[in-house]
Formats: sequence, structure tokens, C-alpha cells
Amino acid sequence: MAETGPPDKRDTASRPASGRRRRRPHRGRASSRKSGITPRKASEAKAPAQRPPENNQSAQPQPGSQQTTKQAYAAIDLGTNNCRLLIARPEDENFTVIDAFSRVVRLGEGLAQTGRLSDEAMDRALGALRVCADKLRKRKVYLARSVATEACRRASNGDEFIERVRRETGIALNVITAEEEARLAVLGCHILLEDGRGPAVIFDIGGGSTELVLIESGGPVPRILDWQSVPWGVVSLSETVGQEPHDKDGRVARYADMRQLVRDSFSEFAERIEAHRTDELRLLGTSGTVTTLASVHLKLPQYDRKAVDGLIVPAMDMRAISSGLAAMSPAERGQLGCIGTERAELVVAGCAILEAILDIWPADRLGVADRGIREGILRSLMAADAEGQAAQQALHLLRQKESH
Repeated sequence: MAETGPPDKRDTASRPASGRRRRRPHRGRASSRKSGITPRKASEAKAPAQRPPENNQSAQPQPGSQQTTKQAYAAIDLGTNNCRLLIARPEDENFTVIDAFSRVVRLGEGLAQTGRLSDEAMDRALGALRVCADKLRKRKVYLARSVATEACRRASNGDEFIERVRRETGIALNVITAEEEARLAVLGCHILLEDGRGPAVIFDIGGGSTELVLIESGGPVPRILDWQSVPWGVVSLSETVGQEPHDKDGRVARYADMRQLVRDSFSEFAERIEAHRTDELRLLGTSGTVTTLASVHLKLPQYDRKAVDGLIVPAMDMRAISSGLAAMSPAERGQLGCIGTERAELVVAGCAILEAILDIWPADRLGVADRGIREGILRSLMAADAEGQAAQQALHLLRQKESH
């Protein structure tokens, strides 16, 4: 999983319109929306960055020192379905990934029925987080931020689980709001948005929720005009509609029910953004769903991030793939190498959410991003630390002047 170079060093060969790549440098429960929100500066993040597990502390310079410019920073994203880690070092205005980790933990399994995180799910997540903690130590991570999303927001025993994680791994998870989740996703992937005028939509299909964000591009960070989060992700939607029928007609009917549930949940948001539609709609998605479907589109024998991240695919192709997968049996989907048995059942819910989004914002093309919350966290950490360094240096110079 480790990468030895910046995540956006990609092949610069041109691609046809059916699978074009955007090549741009790597820069820096239903929730209510807030119109006109501007993404906060990194220094205004709700939760402070955490020191990694304690046995590394002696090796770390103090914030604001010159040594921090090449220190390792880390981001952990514990979602409803996956646990992901990214460790990187600053590189000019960008960053270089030095280690990464991802594991399906299904933390939200059964949550829709019980309202609680199960013992088995918590054990799986803790196993993955122990791996993350070990990597933080080995990579001598200087600053880290670890977040948890919808599963921990919704679970009645979420706080107990967070405390158990802290006690057993040393990782201090911050349960972020849906608004913060949307902001970090935009910060992490907006650079891959197609060039164009007017507002665009960025979406993040998770395991327990989906965020839709209307942005106004321009400047180093886009301005968020409107957003909404609904409690439908690939896990929560799959569990709510029940098991897949054995017959094709039943699977197709179940898929239609999924799409309708998501459309209904986003109906108010769809009405609000209607006035922002233009002749050339732009759409960018970050999630396992869109990267998986992009892999199917490219007919990849197995997932290849370099081939997928930054790809631009005709929306009609993604619709055709989605409806085709929904009609297949789980066994048939599992035979596709870039899907596999782990995603064979959950991918259908992701397809339904994607098609509902295309109903709301019918762009001709869909941008695909294999980056999001973790990258957004890293950019926030690095920017905040750089601001701290600059402030301390300015204060030091001021005190020198005063002393003379």
C-alpha cells in the first residue's frame, strides 16, 4: 500500500474522452446544510492535531521549529466500512506519501438494526487501528489527526468505543460532524475537478452516509455554497433495504427502491441547487464506489490507483455499469477482479446512490478521485503547522528587535 512518490505523479499520456485523466498538481443521519459556508482555515479546525502514540515523543521537535518541514504527518479515517491511514511529508506546496494502509472493518455492520456497534465490529476496527498505531511509531510521525465518522456519530455506544480505542491503541479519535466530513473531502480532492465556469458538485459516498457539496471553484480552496449529508452509505442502505433476492427481477426492484430512498432524502437539497444549474455541469466523486466503477469501466483485472485517480468517465457509462451490476448476482459481481467478494454485495448500494446523484445533478461526465478526507486532513495539518512556524519566527524576530 505504500507509495514512494506524490500521489498525483501520473502518466501524462493523453486519453480518449471515454477515459480521460485530469492532470493537476496536488495542492493544497440527515444533516442540515448551511448556505455560504467557506471552508475554514487549517488553524480553525475543530479538533487539534494529536501527538502519535507516546513512545515516539522524545524523537519529535517542537512545533514551529525548522525541523518540522520534513517531518511525517498522518491522517486516520475510521469510517463505517473502512479504516484508512495515510502518512506523508511536505514537499514544496504538495506532499509525498511515505506509507498508507486500508482495511475493510465493517464497523457499522448491524448498526441500522440495533443502534449499537457490535463487539465483533469493534474488535475488527481495533485490530486495524493497532496496525495504524504501529505505523505511526515506526514512521516517527510528528503530528497526526484521527477522525471517525457516521458509525460513531450514530451508535449509542460510540463514546465507549472511542475511549476503548484511546486506552488500547493510544489513538485519540475525534468524531467529526457531517459538515466537517464534507469540508475535508472537498479539501482533499477538489484539485481533480474539471476546469469550467459556474458551481460544481463534489460528493463522497461512505459506508454510513453520503455528502453532497455544491462549490464555487476558484482560488486555492473552493467556496462551499451549500451541502447536505444523508444517512445512506453502502452499509446503511444495504442493511435498510434487506438482503438481495435470488432472482434478477427482485434484485432490479430492490435497486429501484434504493435509488428512490436516496433521491427522497436529497429532495430538498436538489430543489435548492436547481437554480445553480448551467449548460456544463461538473461533478466529482470520491469513494470506493466511484473508484470501483471506474475500474470496471477500464476493465482492470485488479484495482490500480494510478489508472483511476483523476479519471474522467462519461456519466452514461457509469449508469450502464451501475444498472448492470445491480442485476447481477453477488457471485457474478464477485468474479470481477476489481470488485471481488468483499465489495460484491455493498457495491450495489453505492451504484444506487451514484445514480440518484446523477438524477439530481445530471452532468455529462464524472470525475473520479481516489483521495478525500485523509488528504484533506493532511493539508490542514501541514498548513496549520506552517502557520505556527511563521508566527513563532515572527515573534522571535520581534523579541530580538526589542532586545536591541
